[in-house]
Amino acid sequence: MKTTYKLIFALIFILAIGCDKEEFAKLNTDPSTLSEPDLRYSMTKAIEQMYGNDYTIWFYSNFQYIHPWVQVGSAQGGNGVTYNEMGPAGGQNLYGSLMPQTMDIRARIDALPEEEQVAYQALRGLTFPVQIATALTITDQTGSLVYTEAGLAPYTNPPLLTPVVDSQETLFNIWLSELDEAIAGLTAGEQFAMGNQDRIYGGDYSKWAKYCNLLKLRIAARLVNKDRARAIQIVEQVASSSVGYMNELNDDFIYKRDIKYYGTGNGMWIGYAGKELVDFLLANKDPRLRFTFEKNHFNGEVVQAFIDAGRDLPPYIAPLVDLDGDGNFAGWLGDGEPWVRYHGAPLSPDAVLDPANDIYFNQGSTNKIETKTYIATSLYSEKLTRTTYNYTYPTKPGGRIIELKDNDPPLYVILGTAAETNLYLAEFKLLGANLPESAQDYFNWGVELSVTRADRFAEHQQMPYYNGDPVYIDENEAEAAATKLRDDEITNLLTQDAYNLGTDGLEKVYIQQYINFMNTPNDIWTTVRRSGIPKKGSSYLAWEDVTASGNDVVLPRRFVVGTPTADDINYDNKMAAVQEQGFTTGTPEPTTLNSERLWFDKENPNYGAGPKN
Repeated sequence: MKTTYKLIFALIFILAIGCDKEEFAKLNTDPSTLSEPDLRYSMTKAIEQMYGNDYTIWFYSNFQYIHPWVQVGSAQGGNGVTYNEMGPAGGQNLYGSLMPQTMDIRARIDALPEEEQVAYQALRGLTFPVQIATALTITDQTGSLVYTEAGLAPYTNPPLLTPVVDSQETLFNIWLSELDEAIAGLTAGEQFAMGNQDRIYGGDYSKWAKYCNLLKLRIAARLVNKDRARAIQIVEQVASSSVGYMNELNDDFIYKRDIKYYGTGNGMWIGYAGKELVDFLLANKDPRLRFTFEKNHFNGEVVQAFIDAGRDLPPYIAPLVDLDGDGNFAGWLGDGEPWVRYHGAPLSPDAVLDPANDIYFNQGSTNKIETKTYIATSLYSEKLTRTTYNYTYPTKPGGRIIELKDNDPPLYVILGTAAETNLYLAEFKLLGANLPESAQDYFNWGVELSVTRADRFAEHQQMPYYNGDPVYIDENEAEAAATKLRDDEITNLLTQDAYNLGTDGLEKVYIQQYINFMNTPNDIWTTVRRSGIPKKGSSYLAWEDVTASGNDVVLPRRFVVGTPTADDINYDNKMAAVQEQGFTTGTPEPTTLNSERLWFDKENPNYGAGPKN
């Protein structure tokens, strides 16, 4: 019987081979002849590469350097005397996979017959903003870079292995030209559809064209003190562009890799929120405070635990507590929850060493009951950088264990918004640009968009406390402690003096750009460098004097540029770029990184000096 089965199987197999001879022939083609990947998938891969190295970028570049330097917050535990010195850094990778993809797409489209190329001009145009946006973040930190001749080796004979290093001035000129070319392609008729392979805009090329205009505004902003006339000209062109500009929430560029991408799985070292910034946001009841920073640990239950233990409350919390006749917690004074849960810390290294500031920097001792330590200051919300972050709500010693975990939405990353666009337009209207709306109108709409986007972002990332505070047993108290956006908050915010451009208008616009960029640190650093905001002595948001041993701390204005080595095949071009920029390479010395500025930064005001009108 077994032999019979074997014979039957053999006959079936022979028959199958005979029937599928042509299919087998297709599979056995010359292995050197490879099928080309779908252009849509290549573009998807290029877009995916716009955000990467998230761990090193946030752990080092953002939390250890940029946020402390621009006074959003401190390094972990407070700023030490060496917080202005650079160590390891993270950055975007332009050359690993992004530009090879975009260049391959362009080369394959350009190789098509002319009549076929017409339908692929939008996809070709898409390659430019994808690589320019990433390259702009790199030049913001280190200046000149390889761009015009990057990745040409596969397309040249002999292969070009020594690409020129383009100056920042050259890059800006080229990018403006490429963005115009991109817009022309993106707005052409009857184009090949990318569809859902475009995870940003779902194949809507008109939104990509608006994003191109945002990138042009970013370049104009970097030219504001370098060539103001040209910067204004660029802005006026964007404002009158036939493709429009980003002006609604659904225009925002929200990076989404895939449903199982949650950001890095590694924890961060996050410092305290800056006191000046938190105080400004509190004074104006700006909801973005709640969407960016975490509440401290001092809810009503913890406050009562301190009372029961006979421990003093932190002096910046005690005045906010309402006590009943027996000295127990009866509620909150002032603005109540959730506002009473946000406090910043001083940022000066000398302040860290002052014993009077143990209330900020020695909380492991001052705020400890039994084995539990309670943090009275606020931290930047780690949930905004990685959605696998788990949070344990603070309760009294021996109390309930309440956790927020296993709520891991796919990570969203903000790479450009309509709020940013409108705040640029408000700035340039004040600087004399001929724009159709008033600066106040652009400003108000920019702030509204910024607050709404921050709220939506916090909701999506599922930040702790967004829908309520589960430590409060009373449902009304729990709901009152929620951090979500409430009715009329934006309307009330815009009535505040710090949001009225009638006086100190340019400073107020820059403050809003600063706040809008709290979740995109590279943008906030560029804003601080070009604006001189926060401003020393400001009656709105002041720059805190930072000293070590009584001396002013010198802060870097660029990242370290590596030293080319003689065995580098491109040594001559790299050395020429270093010399042209006037850089000392390889040193993290802050004075050098402050005085040897990037091309766009040479005419900018010093930190804290305020804007150049």
